[in-house]
Amino acid sequence: MVMERCFVAMCFIPLDPNGSKFFGFSEFLAGLALMVLAWTIGDVRYHFRVKTAPIPLQSVTFSVVAIVGVLTLLTDLWRAQGWLVPQGNLLTPPLWQAFLAGIFLLTFLTWAWFAFIRRPTFGKRNAERYAQTLYRHILKGDPTELAVVADELMYSARALVHYATDRRVLRNHGRIQDEDELLPVEAYANEILLLIADRRLCRVIVESSSGTALAIFEEMGETKKYDIQVEIFAKNIVREALLNTNSFLYHEAMGYESGLIGYHKPLSQAMFGNHMMVDTISTLLDPDTVGKLKWNAEQWKAYCRLVLITLRDYVDKPYWNHSTALYRAKDYIENAVSGLYKLNAVANTWESDAAQCLQVVMEFIRDAVEILDKKGKPHHVRLRVRTKYGHPRESLYDDIASMIFEIIFHASSVISPQWECWSIQHNSIWGPISRDLNGPGGQVIKFKLRRLLYDEITEMSRFPNFKGAKILGFCLNVMGLKVHEGDYDKEERPLHKAILGWTRKQYVWLQIHSPRVAEACLVDGITYDAENLQLVKTYSADGLRREPSYVRLELQPAKPVEE
Repeated sequence: MVMERCFVAMCFIPLDPNGSKFFGFSEFLAGLALMVLAWTIGDVRYHFRVKTAPIPLQSVTFSVVAIVGVLTLLTDLWRAQGWLVPQGNLLTPPLWQAFLAGIFLLTFLTWAWFAFIRRPTFGKRNAERYAQTLYRHILKGDPTELAVVADELMYSARALVHYATDRRVLRNHGRIQDEDELLPVEAYANEILLLIADRRLCRVIVESSSGTALAIFEEMGETKKYDIQVEIFAKNIVREALLNTNSFLYHEAMGYESGLIGYHKPLSQAMFGNHMMVDTISTLLDPDTVGKLKWNAEQWKAYCRLVLITLRDYVDKPYWNHSTALYRAKDYIENAVSGLYKLNAVANTWESDAAQCLQVVMEFIRDAVEILDKKGKPHHVRLRVRTKYGHPRESLYDDIASMIFEIIFHASSVISPQWECWSIQHNSIWGPISRDLNGPGGQVIKFKLRRLLYDEITEMSRFPNFKGAKILGFCLNVMGLKVHEGDYDKEERPLHKAILGWTRKQYVWLQIHSPRVAEACLVDGITYDAENLQLVKTYSADGLRREPSYVRLELQPAKPVEE
């Protein structure tokens, strides 16, 4: 018999110890054990998602589980002791148990939703937690964890680019925004873009999560937000991709080498296919100023492919403003052959890395000129840019001509043996220039190159110098000491005649006033006959030639001659 006890208007009855029970403390412990097991076997990915959820999921889960556990324990104790409970049907013991079980189940489902179903992304509600969690993982630097974090970053790329500060817009409006003026989510987005520039994370992104870089740069291209803080991130991504021969730079090569990916080049196009973005970021084509000195031919080939992608987009634009990124790339590529001097006096140089780098650079020049040739005859380009006009009058054609000139200067350091000198200077450089650069753009570039060569040589009339001497030695070697008739080299013939004319008038004077400079003008196989005042090129006896043959250039006696 149930004994009622009433106080004022409310009656209480003892809780039946034998009443229905489907969610007590023992069931709670069993469910909690499953939750702990699920959390324990969950890897870094799911822990990262839980920590970056839009709500403080860890603290909320702990609080709810603790409260439910205490209430279920008290409920079992209340039932066992038969303590009083309010009489009525508003909240019966089964409903109370269902309420506690429902809260417990909802907590577990919420945790599972963010951990397994709906991955959290960076946003206003979790900006601080997302940044702090990411910071701890990157600070720890574990490669396995970073691989997971890098993959998770891909899904927040859109939000990060969206919230990041576009400094170009601020400059266009004449504003300089302090960090205190930024919204919290905007400030955290800026910090995260700097945070993910960590070289360890960039290395992992290149190795196993290139989709993250693809998502970031694609979003920048779609939103045209080029001036966010990704300079260091972009530089380190390209640097690590060049160092890793298994990266996208090497797989996104030619279609016949890489299949469909080679034709589409998704990441290369996203990063380098927009010249405006490349020029704004500025570090995409300037990834490693010091490390480039150690790049091999394969790395230079990959870098040249990236430059060509940017160049195509730049050339397709109706108006060509000066491109800082392409100008820096020009400096990079022309210095790829700076090691040619090591081949001097070395036989069998064809397989050397320096010679292979030269082949890569010459292929780049050929491909770059082909891109310019498709634009037709450049009517807006000045064939001859006077020094007094300076940089604004120079164009992309001047840059390529200057690049070839510097390559010729580097190659002029190889003066022996005779065959290796000829192979490097003529077969690898001068021959391809004469043979391949015959389109509208190539004709302009060759004109500018001839002017650069001639000006450098004639400068020695005023100031004898070793650079001019090496250029003269190159020209005498590849063109010869005698002007040939016919159509083979008729375009270079005016330059050839002018150089021979200068040499004929000035070389003896150069021997008298600067003998070391004069000696630097001669490569293996060309000698100076002081007695007869002539330069002699000797073709040694080999192959079908039974006896040596000679070509002579008669020189004029020394006398002061004004240019």
